[in-house]
Amino acid sequence: MKPFPLLLLFALPLAAHPNHEASVHNDDLDLKQAHTDPPARNQVSIRVAGKRRIIQSNGIPDHDTGQFPSRNNPNSITEQSYSFEIPVKPEVSSRGTAVGHNLFGVALNGVVFDPATAEYYRNDRSSDWNYEALGGAVDLGLDDHHAHVQPTGAYHYHGLPSGLFERLSGGKQQMTLVGWAADGFPIYGLYGYKDPKDAKSGVVKVRSSYRLKQGTRQGSAAPRGKHDGTYTSDYEYVDGLGDLDECNGRFGVTPEFPEGSYHYILSEDYPFIPRLFRGEPNRTFMKGGPGGGQRGGPPGGGPPVGGGRPQGPPPGSDRRPPFGHPPHGNPPEGPPPGRR
Repeated sequence: MKPFPLLLLFALPLAAHPNHEASVHNDDLDLKQAHTDPPARNQVSIRVAGKRRIIQSNGIPDHDTGQFPSRNNPNSITEQSYSFEIPVKPEVSSRGTAVGHNLFGVALNGVVFDPATAEYYRNDRSSDWNYEALGGAVDLGLDDHHAHVQPTGAYHYHGLPSGLFERLSGGKQQMTLVGWAADGFPIYGLYGYKDPKDAKSGVVKVRSSYRLKQGTRQGSAAPRGKHDGTYTSDYEYVDGLGDLDECNGRFGVTPEFPEGSYHYILSEDYPFIPRLFRGEPNRTFMKGGPGGGQRGGPPGGGPPVGGGRPQGPPPGSDRRPPFGHPPHGNPPEGPPPGRR
C-alpha cells in the first residue's frame, strides 16, 4: 500500500469488551470475543479540500478484533487501500437511494460500514430473502465490534462499532460522531437529543421506526415461518413508530453542527446501519468502484457455510449492484423549507 502524503492519525488500543450500552439487542447473536491485535497499524487521514472531504485509510481498525481466520469466517484481515470522497455540504435528494450491497460509509478510524451480506435463502441472489447479518440465524463469525472479514481481507462493520464508540463517547451517553456516510452526512451512534432542535433537552437512546412484519412469509419462493428477523425483508418501516425516518436519520442540531444538519443514527435495533441514503452517495463507496470498495475477490458478509445453509457468491465474483431507488415504501421527504 502506498504511503499517504498526509498526516496520519493513530488511535490508541481499546479494551477488548464493549460495555452493555454499546451492544446490539439480539439475544441470538453470538459475538466472538475480541482479543486479537490487528495485523498492522491503523492508518487513516481525513481532510477537507475545497468542497470535498477526503478520507483515506488502510482499513485496519484501531482496536482489537476477533480471531480471524475462524471456524465461521476463514478470512484473514489485510491492509486495504481506501480513498473516499464526500461533499462537505451534502444536499438532500428528492428521493431516497438504496445502499444495496455497497458500502454505507466509513468510520472515523477508516473501517467501512457494510450492512448487507452475500448470503441468500437457497443461494438465490435474485430473491428478496437476503440473510440479515445481525439476525442471529447464520453465524458469520462477527466479533464484539459487530465486525468480521471479507474474502478480500477487508475488516468491516455490520453494526455499531462498539469499541470505537466506547472510546469516542468516553463511555458516556452523549451524541457521538462515529463516521461519515457515502452521501456526506454525519453518522452518530445510538444517542440523540430528546428534542432534535434543542441541545439542552437531554440525551436519549434514539429508536428506529422499523419493526418485524406480522404473520408468516408469503410466496412460493419464500422461506417458511414467521417474520423473525432472519432476513432483511422480515422488517418494515412504519412512519412515526420511532424517532427516525426510513433512512434511520433525522434533522436536528448536533455537537458538530450546532445550527442543525441531517444526520444518521446507528441504532440498537434494525436497521442497525441505515439501508437508505438521504442524499446522493459518492461512487467511491461502490464495491469495486473508483478508489472505493474491495477488489479481487468475492463480496459478501461472510464465508460459505454448509449443511443446506446459505452460500456465498461464486469464487472470483466481485460485482455489486449499483446504488438504486428504495425497494419499498415512500421516498423520504426533503428538509423543512429553508434548511439543508
